[in-house]
Amino acid sequence: MSKEQVILTREGFDKLQEELDDLKYVKRKELAARIKLAISYGDLKENSEYHSAKEDQAFMETRVLILEKMLATARVVEGGSLDHVQIGTTVVVHDVEFDEKIEYQIVAPAEADVAANKISYESPLGKELLDKRIGDRVSVNAPMGVIEYKLLEIK
Repeated sequence: MSKEQVILTREGFDKLQEELDDLKYVKRKELAARIKLAISYGDLKENSEYHSAKEDQAFMETRVLILEKMLATARVVEGGSLDHVQIGTTVVVHDVEFDEKIEYQIVAPAEADVAANKISYESPLGKELLDKRIGDRVSVNAPMGVIEYKLLEIK
């Protein structure tokens, strides 16, 4: 089995650990109770409650295995120097075309959440921003054309 390292911010690591703990210590018990109740209904061949609970259990156990592997191979990056962009830093960029400021946090792919302005360092913009300094310009190829950004701030 490959021991490919997963890079996470401290916040991302803690969030995944919290999810794992919830699955192992809360959700497992809830599912066990659902299965026990469903079994009490009798005939398991046509017992939709039982089959639904067993399916949920399979999905949950798969997620537990994924989380355990990710956390076991995780390398946590802490915010360091603010003189250049790195994983875990928050940046403020200026979208030249639309003349607007946008704030993003550069995170690992497992933590990416566009709605929360968390972009992966593997995304086109994330790749371009890594190791850049305040004042640098980056161009990103997007489906609608090239988008140009100027790095205004690193937090």
